[in-house]
Amino acid sequence: MDMNIVMIVLAALAVLVLVTCYICYRMAFYAQRKPVDESVMPLPKGRIYEPYYPQMRQWMEELRAMPCEEMEITSFDGLRLHARFYEYAPGASIELMVHGYRGTAEGDLCGGVQRCFSLGRSVLLVDQRTSGKSEGHTITFGINESRDCAAWARLLVERFGEDVQIIITGISMGASTVLIAAGYEDLPEQVVGVIADCGFSSAKEIIQKVMVKMHFPPRLMYPFVKLAARLFGHFDLEERTALEAAKRCHLPVFFIHGEDDRFVPCDMSRRCYEACCAPKHLFTVPEAGHGIAYIMDTAGYVRALTEFSCANGIPIAPAAER
Repeated sequence: MDMNIVMIVLAALAVLVLVTCYICYRMAFYAQRKPVDESVMPLPKGRIYEPYYPQMRQWMEELRAMPCEEMEITSFDGLRLHARFYEYAPGASIELMVHGYRGTAEGDLCGGVQRCFSLGRSVLLVDQRTSGKSEGHTITFGINESRDCAAWARLLVERFGEDVQIIITGISMGASTVLIAAGYEDLPEQVVGVIADCGFSSAKEIIQKVMVKMHFPPRLMYPFVKLAARLFGHFDLEERTALEAAKRCHLPVFFIHGEDDRFVPCDMSRRCYEACCAPKHLFTVPEAGHGIAYIMDTAGYVRALTEFSCANGIPIAPAAER
């Protein structure tokens, strides 16, 4: 074959690979930041959530009426990140809460501040990179977000002193984020526990699962997604996983999952739970879909979390103070 033809074919293949990777990047990782419209309530979309819209609206309205302090940090890669601090009482322990993939702090964690207050805890409600008032255009499935989580924890120690006690809490991708942070990051000693609600075991597994649902062949397409993360997102999609982090974690972990979760299978939390060698508990809710275990069984959730916290020395306020 003529060498010029070979070069043309190779160039065409290279262009095809780059275009495919860019499409994968836009679909999986890219997030277009939008101005925050505080007149809109970011209710999750889907029929499974609709029965709970009235309760979610009430929680959001209550949250918007609460006083809060705006906080900011600069990430390791130069992004300005934003969070809101809700104080239960001076000196109270703090839950550092992070939301899920393409979610919002208010939408994914509605009711979370009220739940924390019921346990005598203050809350740092974080806008993950790309969301809310935080900068960035690339979602990294908990890889870089875990580094952000550690940075927020350090800020809380700087802001509230060496005696502060911190629990890192996340839902969906946020759950994977806090697990990865607990397993891989050098967290301040003031971090005393982890709450992981319906997290995925690894980016690779959840992406391949979504590919099957979208009728894409995972073995063929996943390498393009992984390369897209490297070329356009500038991160390694397999650098860290929640499953491996669970094996490395030494902090008490409270796992939560809905047993009817059809987006992130409950088995992913079960496997992380089984891999975890630290003090742990797995609380599952029958018939609960993705991210709604708390709203479907609020009393059971709080009771199990209270028992776990007391058993592992994670602070809650005495009942008389709540």
